[in-house]
Amino acid sequence: MLAMFKTMFTLSTKLLTSWSETLFPRTCPLCGSLDESYICDPTTQQGCCAKCKQSIQVISKLACKQCGKPLPASLSPGPCGRCLRKPLPQHETISLFAYKGAVRDALLAWKLQGDSRALDWLLDVAKPVIADIFDKHDVLIPVPMPLARMRKSGLHHSADLSLKIAAMVGCKVNWQILRRSPEQQTQSFRQSALSGLARQRNLRKAFVLANDYTTKLEAIESNVKFWVIDDILTTGATLRHASLTLSRTKHAVFAFSFARAIRN
Repeated sequence: MLAMFKTMFTLSTKLLTSWSETLFPRTCPLCGSLDESYICDPTTQQGCCAKCKQSIQVISKLACKQCGKPLPASLSPGPCGRCLRKPLPQHETISLFAYKGAVRDALLAWKLQGDSRALDWLLDVAKPVIADIFDKHDVLIPVPMPLARMRKSGLHHSADLSLKIAAMVGCKVNWQILRRSPEQQTQSFRQSALSGLARQRNLRKAFVLANDYTTKLEAIESNVKFWVIDDILTTGATLRHASLTLSRTKHAVFAFSFARAIRN
């Protein structure tokens, strides 16, 4: 009787699954297409269409440890020539994806439309990698955003990203130690709108430590790593200047971005 019940239950489950897939066919979590070439991992049940999968480039671990720039295997982990000439304040820079294709579309949907579904799917897929990068004792520090831009968009992207990562790993987020300088709080334009040189100039005095940062540090053990978190690494100037300011705390500073612009 029990064996017959199990058989009937299995058949019913398969039938319901078949009906469900017919009535509600799987769509790509990134572009939403009903593509017949939908690729799905049978173990995790995670997948996307072939077009999106082909466009996703995971950043190689063969890179300069300091700046994260991809390097040939013979030169990895660096430092690269640029970091040899001018070492960065952060100990390491890590990015998950190249800023192109489906990853670019996911970030733009999140940043411009407030739709984080594709971003969340990519973070979920990258969860094992994220778990290897961060430790539960680390402190994530989002790159501060000018108040004018926060009021305009209603979002703080690096803080939102930090909270998503912290929920995965179990670490803490601190947005009180590192601040945007008072003279930059009224800036409403994006850094990406500036040329490389103009961006460097704009960021030289962009970040400051909170006036009472020494008091805030008392609650944090001295061996805890600080991670500066940003959504997109373009020239690296934002993470570099934020890390430089944060290095005054005497904590080891690391940098992380969800995506990185790759230049050929």
